[in-house]
Amino acid sequence: MDTNMTFHEFISDHLGKIILQILIMTSVSAILLTTGTQSGVIVLLLVILLPIGITVYVIDFIRCRSHLKELENIMSGLDQKYLFIECIPQPRTAYERRLFSLMRASYKSMLGAVSDARSAGREYREYIESWVHEIKSPITAAKLISHSLEAEAGRRLTQELIQIEAHVERALFYARVENPEQDFIIREVSLEEIVSKTIETYRTLLMQSNMRIETKNLNHQIYTDSKWACFILGQLLQNAARYKKLSSAELQDSSRELEACQKIPHAPKNDACVINISAMSDTRFLVLTVSDNGIGIPPHELPRVFDRGFTGSNGRARGGSTGMGLYLCRKLSDVLNIDLQITSVWQEGTQVTLSFPVKANLTKM
Repeated sequence: MDTNMTFHEFISDHLGKIILQILIMTSVSAILLTTGTQSGVIVLLLVILLPIGITVYVIDFIRCRSHLKELENIMSGLDQKYLFIECIPQPRTAYERRLFSLMRASYKSMLGAVSDARSAGREYREYIESWVHEIKSPITAAKLISHSLEAEAGRRLTQELIQIEAHVERALFYARVENPEQDFIIREVSLEEIVSKTIETYRTLLMQSNMRIETKNLNHQIYTDSKWACFILGQLLQNAARYKKLSSAELQDSSRELEACQKIPHAPKNDACVINISAMSDTRFLVLTVSDNGIGIPPHELPRVFDRGFTGSNGRARGGSTGMGLYLCRKLSDVLNIDLQITSVWQEGTQVTLSFPVKANLTKM
C-alpha cells in the first residue's frame, strides 16, 4: 500500500483553494489600483505575500506527509491490521475528530458483522462435524446388511456405501480446513503405519477395483498429523482406483462407461492396475511417491487439478467426481508444510509426490 504523497498530489488536492486565493489577490490588487495606490507598492506586497503563501503550503505538505508516514509505520507494525483504528494518534482538528468518530463507528459495526459471521460459520462447522459422526453409524450398519445380500447385489451396495463414506469424509475435512489449528497435532509418526492404515481403510474399494498395491522403502519416521496424512493418501488411492484403465468387462457394465470407452483407454488383458507407493529421504525432505498406471491426466488440464471443484474430462466421463479431493489435499498439505506435486502422462499414468520436511526444517505452524 503506497502512502507516500507527492507534492503534485498535495497541490492537486488544494487546487481550488489556491485558485480562490489567486482570484482574491488579483481583486485586491485591482481595487488598490483604482483607489490610486502606486503599482510599485502593489508589486511589493505581492512579492512579500507570495513567498509566505508558498511557505505555508510547503509546511502543510511536510506535516501531512509526516503524519501519513507515522500512520504507515503503525500499520506495518501491526500483526492484526484491523486494530489500526485503535492505535492511531488522536486527531488534531475538529474535522478530523468528527471523521475519526465516523470511522470508529463503522469499525465497530464491521467487527459486529465479522463476529456474527464467524459465529455462524463455527456453528455450521460444528453441525457438519456432528452430522458426519452421526451418519457414519447408519453407513456402517448398511455395510453389515450388505453382507447378507446375494454376492453381486452386496458387492454393488458395498461399493456405493464406500463412495458415500468418502464423500462424507471429504465434507468433514472441508469443514475443518478453514480452522486447521484446532484439529491437528504435528508429531513423529511411522510412515509405514500411515500407509498401512490407509490401505486397510480403502481395502474393499481397492479389491473391488482390482488394484494391486506395491510398497517400497517405507520404514521411515515423519513429522506430521497422522489423521490428515491418512486422508491425503486416501484421496490419492481413491483417484487411482477411480481413474484406472478399464477392462473390457468393466466397460460393458453400464452405458455411461461404454460411452466413455471412446475417450478413455482400457487395460490390455494381462495389464494389471498397480499403485506403487515408495519413499526416499535426504537431508531436507522425506519424499513419498504414489504412482499408478491409470489413464493419466490430459496435459492441458494438469495445471488445474488442484482447483476447487475442477473435475476435468476424466471426471465427467467416469461420473461421480466432485473436484474436491485434490483441492483438499493441497489445502491440507499447505497447513502441514508438505510440498505436494503431481505429474502425469496421458494414457500412461499419474505420479504424486509428498515432500515431508525433516525435523530440522520444520517451520512454525
